[in-house]
Amino acid sequence: MSSREDETLARAAVAALTRQLELTPKPGLPDPRDLGARVTRQDHRALRWSAKALMPGLAAMAACARRNGAPTPELRAELGAIGRCTEHSVQLAGGGHRGATWVLGLLVAAAAMEPGARGLELAATAKKIAAHPDRRAPRRPSRGSSVSAKYGAAGARGEARAGFPHVRRALDVLSKARTAGTPEPDARLDALLTVMSTLQDTELLYTAGPHGLRHVQAGARGVIEVGGTTTDAGREALTALDTDLQGRGWSPRGSGSLLAGALFVDALPITARVPA
Repeated sequence: MSSREDETLARAAVAALTRQLELTPKPGLPDPRDLGARVTRQDHRALRWSAKALMPGLAAMAACARRNGAPTPELRAELGAIGRCTEHSVQLAGGGHRGATWVLGLLVAAAAMEPGARGLELAATAKKIAAHPDRRAPRRPSRGSSVSAKYGAAGARGEARAGFPHVRRALDVLSKARTAGTPEPDARLDALLTVMSTLQDTELLYTAGPHGLRHVQAGARGVIEVGGTTTDAGREALTALDTDLQGRGWSPRGSGSLLAGALFVDALPITARVPA
């Protein structure tokens, strides 16, 4: 059974995913706006609702990691089994969060195993968990693994096994932006664009191929290079990128999941505390 601490971590992770969903405008990603081809507000509410379906599974992952106490192959197998059940529950609730279970699940497990860990230390613990193969995983290849094999992209598993470099990069952007007095929504958008600018997003590779991935990365870099989302030029470039990706039907979902992971790690000093 999960403890209050485990449930608190799960709530923090779902809250981070919800904050990512509420952010706007996110190029190619669903947000609260209702703009023609973009996901409708009703669908966006469904995404927020289905995010709540992650909570029991994330709490179970935290409890499992706390009970095991070490990043063993057995823990990795248990987390994988819980993750697959959680993804099934999310699908029944409306779906839409493929990838978030993996990112948030590993980070929640790491936070439960090392309660005082933050930032680099937390990512290092998650890396140790992800280093083990999932011995109970279905043998059939997933979309992500197939794309990773075809193009040599790291994919979600590679990101975790590398210690979530894009989560760390997003955290750095958030820290520097806040120090500079950047409004929080703009800081988060700049963090998302930073992830998009270099991530080998397997969802994009699947739908758009290598050329499409490079196109999205270049567009995200373009926003950053003209000053980010707080400048007029940056906002204009962001709007153009969003319109472009919506028109093409290209969605950098991997970047959205990693931003949610960064927002979870960023909130830990506040949200992971449980009253005595």
